[in-house]
Amino acid sequence: MDTVNPAGFDYDLAVIGSGPGGQRAAIMAAKLGKRVCVIDARTMVGGVCVNTGTIPSKTLREAVLYLTGMQMRELYGASYRVKQEITVSDLLGRLQHVIGREIEVIRSQLLRNHVDLVSGFAQFVDDHTLQVEADGPAVREHAGRQLTITAEKIIIATGTTPARPSHITFDGVRVLDSDQILGVDRVPDTMVVVGAGVIGVEYASIFAALGTRVTLVEKRPAMLPFCDPEIIESLKFHLRDQKMSFRFGEEVAHVEAGENGTITTLASGKRIAAEVVMYSAGRQGNTQRLHLDQAGLEADDRGRLVVDEHYRSQVEHIYAVGDVIGFPALAATSMDQGRLAAAHAFGEPAHDLAALQPIGIYTIPEVSYCGKTEADLTEEAVPFEVGISRYRELARGQIIGDTYGMLKLIVHTETRRILGVHVFGTNATELVHIGQAIMGCDGTVDYLVDTVLNYPTLSEAYKVAALDVTNKLRAVDRLASTMLVAD
Repeated sequence: MDTVNPAGFDYDLAVIGSGPGGQRAAIMAAKLGKRVCVIDARTMVGGVCVNTGTIPSKTLREAVLYLTGMQMRELYGASYRVKQEITVSDLLGRLQHVIGREIEVIRSQLLRNHVDLVSGFAQFVDDHTLQVEADGPAVREHAGRQLTITAEKIIIATGTTPARPSHITFDGVRVLDSDQILGVDRVPDTMVVVGAGVIGVEYASIFAALGTRVTLVEKRPAMLPFCDPEIIESLKFHLRDQKMSFRFGEEVAHVEAGENGTITTLASGKRIAAEVVMYSAGRQGNTQRLHLDQAGLEADDRGRLVVDEHYRSQVEHIYAVGDVIGFPALAATSMDQGRLAAAHAFGEPAHDLAALQPIGIYTIPEVSYCGKTEADLTEEAVPFEVGISRYRELARGQIIGDTYGMLKLIVHTETRRILGVHVFGTNATELVHIGQAIMGCDGTVDYLVDTVLNYPTLSEAYKVAALDVTNKLRAVDRLASTMLVAD
Protein backbone atom coordinates (compact mmCIF):
# COMPACT_ATOMS: atom_id res chain seq x y z
CA MET A 1 0.00 0.00 0.00
CA ASP A 2 1.17 3.52 -0.80
CA THR A 3 2.21 5.27 2.42
CA VAL A 4 3.18 8.69 1.04
CA ASN A 5 1.33 10.70 -1.56
CA PRO A 6 3.93 12.35 -3.81
CA ALA A 7 1.76 15.46 -4.22
CA GLY A 8 1.61 15.94 -0.46
CA PHE A 9 -2.09 15.15 -0.03
CA ASP A 10 -3.29 13.42 3.15
CA TYR A 11 -5.19 10.89 1.05
CA ASP A 12 -5.33 9.67 -2.52
CA LEU A 13 -9.12 9.54 -2.20
CA ALA A 14 -11.60 11.13 0.19
CA VAL A 15 -15.15 9.82 0.00
CA ILE A 16 -17.97 11.93 1.45
CA GLY A 17 -20.72 9.55 2.52
CA SER A 18 -20.66 5.92 3.66
CA GLY A 19 -23.71 4.60 1.83
CA PRO A 20 -23.52 1.85 -0.82
CA GLY A 21 -21.83 4.07 -3.44
CA GLY A 22 -19.31 5.51 -0.98
CA GLN A 23 -18.44 2.12 0.50
CA ARG A 24 -17.74 0.49 -2.86
CA ALA A 25 -15.74 3.47 -4.09
CA ALA A 26 -13.58 3.45 -0.97
CA ILE A 27 -12.95 -0.28 -1.04
CA MET A 28 -12.19 -0.27 -4.77
CA ALA A 29 -9.57 2.45 -4.30
CA ALA A 30 -8.12 0.65 -1.26
CA LYS A 31 -7.76 -2.54 -3.32
CA LEU A 32 -5.73 -0.49 -5.79
CA GLY A 33 -3.30 0.39 -3.00
CA LYS A 34 -4.55 3.92 -2.39
CA ARG A 35 -4.85 5.75 0.92
CA VAL A 36 -8.56 6.32 1.45
CA CYS A 37 -10.83 7.93 4.00
CA VAL A 38 -14.60 7.94 4.28
CA ILE A 39 -16.27 10.89 6.01
CA ASP A 40 -19.76 10.56 7.46
CA ALA A 41 -21.77 11.38 10.55
CA ARG A 42 -21.16 8.99 13.44
CA THR A 43 -24.88 8.09 13.53
CA MET A 44 -25.10 7.54 9.76
CA VAL A 45 -22.51 4.84 9.05
CA GLY A 46 -23.94 2.98 6.08
CA GLY A 47 -25.77 6.08 4.93
CA VAL A 48 -29.49 6.47 4.35
CA CYS A 49 -29.51 2.95 2.86
CA VAL A 50 -28.80 1.30 6.21
CA ASN A 51 -30.31 3.78 8.66
CA THR A 52 -33.56 5.11 7.19
CA GLY A 53 -33.94 3.77 3.66
CA THR A 54 -33.32 0.47 1.90
CA ILE A 55 -32.44 -1.83 4.80
CA PRO A 56 -35.14 -0.58 7.24
CA SER A 57 -37.93 -0.66 4.65
CA LYS A 58 -36.97 -4.11 3.37
CA THR A 59 -36.61 -5.47 6.91
CA LEU A 60 -40.00 -4.00 7.78
CA ARG A 61 -41.42 -5.66 4.69
CA GLU A 62 -40.11 -9.10 5.71
CA ALA A 63 -41.47 -8.68 9.24
CA VAL A 64 -44.88 -7.72 7.86
CA LEU A 65 -44.94 -10.66 5.44
CA TYR A 66 -44.18 -13.08 8.26
CA LEU A 67 -46.42 -11.64 10.98
CA THR A 68 -49.46 -11.10 8.74
CA GLY A 69 -49.14 -14.57 7.21
CA MET A 70 -50.03 -13.05 3.84
CA GLN A 71 -48.15 -15.60 1.78
CA MET A 72 -50.03 -18.48 3.38
CA ARG A 73 -53.57 -17.12 3.05
CA GLU A 74 -54.12 -18.84 -0.28
CA LEU A 75 -53.58 -22.13 1.58
CA TYR A 76 -55.07 -21.42 5.02
CA GLY A 77 -57.76 -18.83 4.30
CA ALA A 78 -58.04 -15.04 4.19
CA SER A 79 -58.23 -14.72 7.99
CA TYR A 80 -54.91 -16.50 8.61
CA ARG A 81 -52.37 -14.45 10.62
CA VAL A 82 -49.26 -15.44 12.57
CA LYS A 83 -50.01 -12.66 15.10
CA GLN A 84 -53.45 -11.17 15.46
CA GLU A 85 -52.52 -7.74 16.82
CA ILE A 86 -49.28 -6.54 15.26
CA THR A 87 -47.62 -3.67 17.13
CA VAL A 88 -44.87 -1.28 16.10
CA SER A 89 -42.58 -2.90 18.71
CA ASP A 90 -43.06 -6.25 16.91
CA LEU A 91 -41.74 -4.63 13.75
CA LEU A 92 -38.98 -2.48 15.26
CA GLY A 93 -37.33 -5.33 17.18
CA ARG A 94 -36.28 -7.05 13.97
CA LEU A 95 -35.43 -3.69 12.42
CA GLN A 96 -32.93 -2.61 15.06
CA HIS A 97 -31.25 -6.00 15.06
CA VAL A 98 -30.65 -5.95 11.30
CA ILE A 99 -29.49 -2.31 11.23
CA GLY A 100 -27.02 -2.92 14.06
CA ARG A 101 -25.53 -5.98 12.37
CA GLU A 102 -25.28 -4.23 9.00
CA ILE A 103 -23.44 -1.24 10.50
CA GLU A 104 -20.91 -3.58 12.11
CA VAL A 105 -20.39 -5.38 8.79
CA ILE A 106 -19.70 -2.05 7.04
CA ARG A 107 -17.27 -0.89 9.74
CA SER A 108 -15.47 -4.22 9.56
CA GLN A 109 -15.17 -4.10 5.76
CA LEU A 110 -13.72 -0.57 5.82
CA LEU A 111 -11.24 -1.39 8.59
CA ARG A 112 -10.21 -4.65 6.94
CA ASN A 113 -9.34 -2.69 3.81
CA HIS A 114 -7.43 -0.04 5.83
CA VAL A 115 -9.95 2.68 5.01
CA ASP A 116 -10.07 5.46 7.61
CA LEU A 117 -13.59 6.28 8.79
CA VAL A 118 -13.77 9.89 9.94
CA SER A 119 -16.83 10.90 11.95
CA GLY A 120 -18.23 14.28 11.08
CA PHE A 121 -19.72 16.55 8.44
CA ALA A 122 -17.53 17.57 5.50
CA GLN A 123 -17.50 20.80 3.55
CA PHE A 124 -15.21 22.04 0.82
CA VAL A 125 -12.51 24.60 1.51
CA ASP A 126 -11.21 24.26 -2.04
CA ASP A 127 -11.33 21.56 -4.70
CA HIS A 128 -8.75 19.38 -2.88
CA THR A 129 -9.46 20.33 0.75
CA LEU A 130 -12.27 19.34 3.12
CA GLN A 131 -13.02 20.75 6.53
CA VAL A 132 -14.65 18.19 8.81
CA GLU A 133 -16.88 19.24 11.66
CA ALA A 134 -16.31 16.36 14.06
CA ASP A 135 -19.25 14.65 15.76
CA GLY A 136 -17.31 11.77 17.32
CA PRO A 137 -13.98 9.93 17.27
CA ALA A 138 -12.55 8.44 14.10
CA VAL A 139 -12.52 4.67 13.89
CA ARG A 140 -8.73 4.80 13.64
CA GLU A 141 -6.77 7.45 15.52
CA HIS A 142 -4.31 9.59 13.57
CA ALA A 143 -1.77 11.25 15.83
CA GLY A 144 -1.48 14.94 15.10
CA ARG A 145 -4.01 14.84 12.23
CA GLN A 146 -6.33 17.82 12.17
CA LEU A 147 -9.87 17.74 10.84
CA THR A 148 -8.77 19.45 7.68
CA ILE A 149 -8.30 16.75 5.07
CA THR A 150 -6.66 17.07 1.67
CA ALA A 151 -7.11 14.53 -1.10
CA GLU A 152 -5.98 14.10 -4.68
CA LYS A 153 -9.42 12.77 -5.69
CA ILE A 154 -12.79 13.26 -4.02
CA ILE A 155 -16.01 11.28 -4.48
CA ILE A 156 -19.32 12.77 -3.31
CA ALA A 157 -21.76 10.07 -2.21
CA THR A 158 -23.95 12.01 0.19
CA GLY A 159 -27.28 10.56 -0.90
CA THR A 160 -30.62 12.30 -0.53
CA THR A 161 -33.28 13.28 1.97
CA PRO A 162 -37.05 13.38 1.41
CA ALA A 163 -38.19 16.51 -0.42
CA ARG A 164 -40.56 18.57 1.73
CA PRO A 165 -42.99 20.89 -0.07
CA SER A 166 -42.95 24.33 1.53
CA HIS A 167 -46.76 24.52 1.80
CA ILE A 168 -46.95 21.36 3.95
CA THR A 169 -46.26 21.41 7.70
CA PHE A 170 -44.46 18.25 8.81
CA ASP A 171 -45.02 17.56 12.52
CA GLY A 172 -43.48 14.07 12.66
CA VAL A 173 -46.67 12.68 14.21
CA ARG A 174 -49.58 13.14 11.80
CA VAL A 175 -47.74 14.45 8.74
CA LEU A 176 -44.49 12.61 8.05
CA ASP A 177 -41.87 12.15 5.37
CA SER A 178 -40.63 8.71 4.31
CA ASP A 179 -37.74 8.82 6.81
CA GLN A 180 -40.08 9.59 9.72
CA ILE A 181 -42.64 6.90 8.95
CA LEU A 182 -40.58 4.32 10.86
CA GLY A 183 -41.17 6.36 14.00
CA VAL A 184 -44.97 5.97 14.18
CA ASP A 185 -46.15 4.80 17.59
CA ARG A 186 -48.88 2.51 16.27
CA VAL A 187 -50.04 0.96 13.02
CA PRO A 188 -52.59 3.46 11.65
CA ASP A 189 -56.05 2.35 10.54
CA THR A 190 -56.05 4.84 7.66
CA MET A 191 -53.27 6.55 5.75
CA VAL A 192 -52.65 8.84 2.79
CA VAL A 193 -49.42 8.32 0.85
CA VAL A 194 -48.45 11.20 -1.43
CA GLY A 195 -46.21 10.12 -4.30
CA ALA A 196 -46.35 6.87 -6.27
CA GLY A 197 -42.64 6.48 -6.89
CA VAL A 198 -40.64 3.49 -5.64
CA ILE A 199 -40.59 4.55 -1.96
CA GLY A 200 -44.22 5.62 -1.85
CA VAL A 201 -45.55 2.44 -3.45
CA GLU A 202 -43.33 0.23 -1.28
CA TYR A 203 -44.53 1.77 1.98
CA ALA A 204 -48.12 1.95 0.75
CA SER A 205 -48.10 -1.80 0.04
CA ILE A 206 -46.46 -2.60 3.39
CA PHE A 207 -49.07 -0.72 5.40
CA ALA A 208 -51.89 -2.12 3.24
CA ALA A 209 -50.63 -5.61 4.13
CA LEU A 210 -50.86 -4.63 7.83
CA GLY A 211 -54.53 -3.82 7.33
CA THR A 212 -54.23 -0.05 6.97
CA ARG A 213 -56.65 1.49 4.45
CA VAL A 214 -54.25 3.37 2.19
CA THR A 215 -55.05 6.08 -0.34
CA LEU A 216 -52.22 6.68 -2.81
CA VAL A 217 -52.14 10.16 -4.37
CA GLU A 218 -50.01 10.84 -7.45
CA LYS A 219 -49.99 13.87 -9.74
CA ARG A 220 -48.84 11.79 -12.72
CA PRO A 221 -51.37 9.65 -14.64
CA ALA A 222 -49.74 6.38 -13.51
CA MET A 223 -47.38 4.90 -10.95
CA LEU A 224 -43.89 3.57 -11.64
CA PRO A 225 -44.01 4.68 -15.31
CA PHE A 226 -40.58 3.18 -16.08
CA CYS A 227 -41.90 -0.35 -15.47
CA ASP A 228 -43.79 -2.64 -17.84
CA PRO A 229 -47.46 -1.52 -17.88
CA GLU A 230 -48.80 -5.09 -17.73
CA ILE A 231 -46.73 -5.82 -14.62
CA ILE A 232 -47.90 -2.59 -12.96
CA GLU A 233 -51.54 -3.41 -13.78
CA SER A 234 -51.06 -6.73 -11.99
CA LEU A 235 -49.59 -4.91 -8.99
CA LYS A 236 -52.47 -2.40 -8.93
CA PHE A 237 -55.02 -5.22 -9.07
CA HIS A 238 -53.35 -6.90 -6.11
CA LEU A 239 -53.14 -3.66 -4.11
CA ARG A 240 -56.81 -2.89 -4.76
CA ASP A 241 -57.53 -6.33 -3.36
CA GLN A 242 -55.80 -5.08 -0.18
CA LYS A 243 -58.35 -2.21 -0.11
CA MET A 244 -55.91 0.41 -1.41
CA SER A 245 -57.39 3.38 -3.29
CA PHE A 246 -55.63 5.34 -6.05
CA ARG A 247 -55.96 9.02 -6.93
CA PHE A 248 -53.92 9.61 -10.10
CA GLY A 249 -53.63 12.99 -11.79
CA GLU A 250 -54.23 14.68 -8.44
CA GLU A 251 -52.12 17.21 -6.54
CA VAL A 252 -52.29 17.98 -2.84
CA ALA A 253 -53.38 21.55 -2.15
CA HIS A 254 -52.91 21.41 1.61
CA VAL A 255 -53.01 19.11 4.64
CA GLU A 256 -54.72 19.93 7.94
CA ALA A 257 -53.56 17.98 10.99
CA GLY A 258 -55.45 17.74 14.26
CA GLU A 259 -55.29 15.70 17.43
CA ASN A 260 -57.39 12.89 15.96
CA GLY A 261 -56.17 12.80 12.37
CA THR A 262 -55.65 14.66 9.12
CA ILE A 263 -57.66 15.99 6.20
CA THR A 264 -55.87 16.10 2.85
CA THR A 265 -57.42 18.49 0.35
CA LEU A 266 -56.62 17.89 -3.31
CA ALA A 267 -56.42 20.59 -5.98
CA SER A 268 -59.59 19.11 -7.53
CA GLY A 269 -61.48 19.77 -4.29
CA LYS A 270 -61.57 16.17 -3.03
CA ARG A 271 -60.96 15.75 0.70
CA ILE A 272 -59.50 12.61 2.28
CA ALA A 273 -59.59 11.86 6.00
CA ALA A 274 -56.81 9.70 7.46
CA GLU A 275 -54.93 9.15 10.70
CA VAL A 276 -51.56 9.98 9.09
CA VAL A 277 -50.17 11.38 5.86
CA MET A 278 -46.81 10.23 4.48
CA TYR A 279 -45.05 12.31 1.84
CA SER A 280 -42.72 10.57 -0.60
CA ALA A 281 -42.91 13.08 -3.44
CA GLY A 282 -39.30 13.11 -4.56
CA ARG A 283 -35.90 13.36 -2.91
CA GLN A 284 -33.47 16.24 -2.37
CA GLY A 285 -29.72 15.82 -2.79
CA ASN A 286 -27.69 16.12 0.44
CA THR A 287 -25.40 18.83 -0.88
CA GLN A 288 -26.54 21.96 0.94
CA ARG A 289 -23.85 21.65 3.66
CA LEU A 290 -20.96 20.89 1.33
CA HIS A 291 -20.15 24.49 0.23
CA LEU A 292 -19.93 23.23 -3.34
CA ASP A 293 -19.07 26.68 -4.70
CA GLN A 294 -15.74 26.53 -2.86
CA ALA A 295 -14.76 23.62 -5.10
CA GLY A 296 -16.18 25.11 -8.29
CA LEU A 297 -19.25 22.86 -8.24
CA GLU A 298 -22.93 23.64 -8.62
CA ALA A 299 -26.00 21.53 -7.83
CA ASP A 300 -29.38 21.77 -9.56
CA ASP A 301 -32.55 22.99 -7.86
CA ARG A 302 -33.00 19.57 -6.24
CA GLY A 303 -29.46 19.44 -4.88
CA ARG A 304 -28.26 16.91 -7.45
CA LEU A 305 -24.94 16.91 -9.29
CA VAL A 306 -24.45 16.43 -13.02
CA VAL A 307 -21.79 13.88 -14.00
CA ASP A 308 -20.40 12.40 -17.21
CA GLU A 309 -20.32 8.74 -18.20
CA HIS A 310 -17.39 8.19 -15.82
CA TYR A 311 -19.22 9.91 -12.91
CA ARG A 312 -16.93 12.96 -13.07
CA SER A 313 -18.40 16.31 -12.10
CA GLN A 314 -17.48 19.55 -13.87
CA VAL A 315 -14.30 19.51 -11.74
CA GLU A 316 -12.18 16.75 -13.27
CA HIS A 317 -10.87 15.15 -10.05
CA ILE A 318 -14.20 15.29 -8.18
CA TYR A 319 -16.71 12.51 -8.81
CA ALA A 320 -20.28 11.92 -7.62
CA VAL A 321 -22.21 8.64 -7.33
CA GLY A 322 -25.47 7.27 -5.97
CA ASP A 323 -28.74 9.02 -5.27
CA VAL A 324 -27.07 12.46 -5.34
CA ILE A 325 -26.81 12.18 -9.15
CA GLY A 326 -30.45 11.11 -9.66
CA PHE A 327 -32.20 8.19 -11.37
CA PRO A 328 -32.25 5.27 -10.81
CA ALA A 329 -31.18 6.09 -7.22
CA LEU A 330 -31.09 2.46 -6.08
CA ALA A 331 -28.57 0.86 -3.71
CA ALA A 332 -27.45 -1.73 -6.27
CA THR A 333 -26.78 0.80 -9.03
CA SER A 334 -25.05 3.13 -6.53
CA MET A 335 -22.63 0.36 -5.58
CA ASP A 336 -21.61 -0.15 -9.19
CA GLN A 337 -21.27 3.58 -9.78
CA GLY A 338 -18.90 3.82 -6.79
CA ARG A 339 -16.76 0.98 -8.12
CA LEU A 340 -16.60 2.47 -11.62
CA ALA A 341 -15.87 6.01 -10.39
CA ALA A 342 -12.95 4.88 -8.21
CA ALA A 343 -11.57 2.71 -10.99
CA HIS A 344 -11.68 5.58 -13.47
CA ALA A 345 -10.18 8.03 -10.97
CA PHE A 346 -7.04 5.91 -10.72
CA GLY A 347 -6.82 4.66 -14.29
CA GLU A 348 -7.98 1.11 -13.59
CA PRO A 349 -9.88 -0.55 -16.47
CA ALA A 350 -13.43 -1.51 -15.46
CA HIS A 351 -16.25 -2.98 -17.51
CA ASP A 352 -19.67 -1.35 -17.35
CA LEU A 353 -22.89 -3.35 -17.81
CA ALA A 354 -25.17 -0.39 -17.19
CA ALA A 355 -27.65 -1.48 -19.87
CA LEU A 356 -28.31 -4.70 -17.95
CA GLN A 357 -28.68 -3.33 -14.43
CA PRO A 358 -31.75 -4.84 -12.76
CA ILE A 359 -34.41 -2.72 -11.12
CA GLY A 360 -35.97 -4.16 -7.94
CA ILE A 361 -39.07 -2.73 -6.27
CA TYR A 362 -39.87 -4.28 -2.90
CA THR A 363 -43.60 -3.87 -2.90
CA ILE A 364 -45.86 -6.62 -1.61
CA PRO A 365 -45.66 -8.49 -4.00
CA GLU A 366 -42.24 -7.66 -5.51
CA VAL A 367 -41.62 -6.23 -8.97
CA SER A 368 -38.33 -6.54 -10.82
CA TYR A 369 -37.07 -6.21 -14.36
CA CYS A 370 -33.96 -6.09 -16.48
CA GLY A 371 -33.57 -4.94 -20.07
CA LYS A 372 -36.14 -3.40 -22.39
CA THR A 373 -39.88 -3.00 -22.11
CA GLU A 374 -42.36 -3.63 -24.93
CA ALA A 375 -42.84 0.14 -25.27
CA ASP A 376 -39.07 0.70 -25.60
CA LEU A 377 -38.76 -1.85 -28.39
CA THR A 378 -41.86 -0.66 -30.23
CA GLU A 379 -40.47 2.87 -30.24
CA GLU A 380 -37.12 1.56 -31.51
CA ALA A 381 -38.86 -0.52 -34.23
CA VAL A 382 -37.30 -3.76 -32.95
CA PRO A 383 -39.28 -6.93 -33.83
CA PHE A 384 -40.08 -8.96 -30.71
CA GLU A 385 -42.32 -11.63 -29.30
CA VAL A 386 -43.50 -12.09 -25.72
CA GLY A 387 -43.75 -15.21 -23.60
CA ILE A 388 -45.58 -15.29 -20.27
CA SER A 389 -45.57 -17.75 -17.41
CA ARG A 390 -47.86 -17.53 -14.40
CA TYR A 391 -46.93 -18.85 -10.97
CA ARG A 392 -50.26 -20.66 -10.70
CA GLU A 393 -49.07 -22.94 -13.54
CA LEU A 394 -46.05 -23.99 -11.47
CA ALA A 395 -46.06 -26.61 -8.74
CA ARG A 396 -43.86 -24.32 -6.63
CA GLY A 397 -46.35 -21.49 -7.03
CA GLN A 398 -49.09 -23.72 -5.60
CA ILE A 399 -46.84 -24.92 -2.77
CA ILE A 400 -45.98 -21.39 -1.59
CA GLY A 401 -49.50 -20.06 -2.15
CA ASP A 402 -48.59 -17.53 -4.86
CA THR A 403 -51.20 -17.79 -7.61
CA TYR A 404 -50.88 -14.22 -8.88
CA GLY A 405 -47.16 -14.01 -9.81
CA MET A 406 -46.01 -13.87 -13.42
CA LEU A 407 -42.85 -13.73 -15.51
CA LYS A 408 -42.58 -12.11 -18.94
CA LEU A 409 -39.81 -12.73 -21.46
CA ILE A 410 -39.30 -10.39 -24.42
CA VAL A 411 -37.40 -12.03 -27.28
CA HIS A 412 -36.05 -10.70 -30.59
CA THR A 413 -37.97 -12.52 -33.31
CA GLU A 414 -34.97 -12.83 -35.64
CA THR A 415 -31.91 -13.35 -33.42
CA ARG A 416 -33.97 -15.05 -30.65
CA ARG A 417 -31.92 -13.12 -28.08
CA ILE A 418 -33.63 -12.22 -24.81
CA LEU A 419 -34.17 -8.46 -24.71
CA GLY A 420 -36.06 -8.07 -21.45
CA VAL A 421 -37.24 -9.95 -18.36
CA HIS A 422 -40.10 -8.65 -16.19
CA VAL A 423 -41.22 -10.42 -13.02
CA PHE A 424 -44.07 -9.84 -10.57
CA GLY A 425 -44.57 -11.93 -7.45
CA THR A 426 -42.67 -13.87 -4.80
CA ASN A 427 -38.88 -13.64 -5.15
CA ALA A 428 -39.12 -11.44 -8.26
CA THR A 429 -35.97 -9.56 -7.26
CA GLU A 430 -34.07 -12.86 -7.07
CA LEU A 431 -35.52 -14.51 -10.18
CA VAL A 432 -34.69 -11.58 -12.45
CA HIS A 433 -30.97 -12.37 -12.17
CA ILE A 434 -31.34 -15.58 -14.18
CA GLY A 435 -32.55 -13.59 -17.17
CA GLN A 436 -29.95 -10.90 -16.51
CA ALA A 437 -27.14 -13.46 -16.64
CA ILE A 438 -28.39 -14.97 -19.91
CA MET A 439 -28.72 -11.51 -21.50
CA GLY A 440 -25.23 -10.60 -20.29
CA CYS A 441 -23.88 -13.60 -22.21
CA ASP A 442 -25.93 -12.75 -25.34
CA GLY A 443 -27.97 -15.88 -24.72
CA THR A 444 -31.04 -16.86 -26.69
CA VAL A 445 -34.42 -18.20 -25.69
CA ASP A 446 -33.28 -21.62 -26.96
CA TYR A 447 -31.00 -21.97 -23.95
CA LEU A 448 -34.03 -21.81 -21.66
CA VAL A 449 -35.95 -24.28 -23.80
CA ASP A 450 -33.09 -26.79 -23.71
CA THR A 451 -31.86 -26.38 -20.14
CA VAL A 452 -33.02 -28.50 -17.19
CA LEU A 453 -34.28 -26.59 -14.13
CA ASN A 454 -34.88 -27.99 -10.67
CA TYR A 455 -38.43 -29.14 -9.93
CA PRO A 456 -40.40 -27.77 -8.22
CA THR A 457 -39.01 -24.21 -8.38
CA LEU A 458 -40.18 -20.76 -9.40
CA SER A 459 -37.26 -20.75 -11.84
CA GLU A 460 -39.34 -23.06 -14.02
CA ALA A 461 -41.25 -19.92 -14.98
CA TYR A 462 -38.41 -19.17 -17.37
CA LYS A 463 -38.85 -22.46 -19.20
CA VAL A 464 -42.62 -22.07 -19.43
CA ALA A 465 -42.27 -18.50 -20.76
CA ALA A 466 -39.54 -19.61 -23.18
CA LEU A 467 -41.75 -22.38 -24.55
CA ASP A 468 -44.58 -19.87 -24.91
CA VAL A 469 -42.34 -17.58 -27.01
CA THR A 470 -40.98 -20.46 -29.07
CA ASN A 471 -44.47 -21.77 -29.87
CA LYS A 472 -45.55 -18.31 -31.07
CA LEU A 473 -42.47 -17.95 -33.26
CA ARG A 474 -42.95 -21.46 -34.64
CA ALA A 475 -46.58 -20.71 -35.50
CA VAL A 476 -45.54 -17.62 -37.48
CA ASP A 477 -42.81 -19.56 -39.31
CA ARG A 478 -45.21 -22.42 -40.13
CA LEU A 479 -47.86 -20.09 -41.51
CA ALA A 480 -45.30 -18.07 -43.44
CA SER A 481 -43.94 -21.23 -45.08
CA THR A 482 -47.40 -22.36 -46.20
CA MET A 483 -48.03 -18.94 -47.72
CA LEU A 484 -44.71 -19.19 -49.55
CA VAL A 485 -45.65 -22.61 -50.97
CA ALA A 486 -49.08 -21.29 -52.04
CA ASP A 487 -47.43 -18.44 -53.92
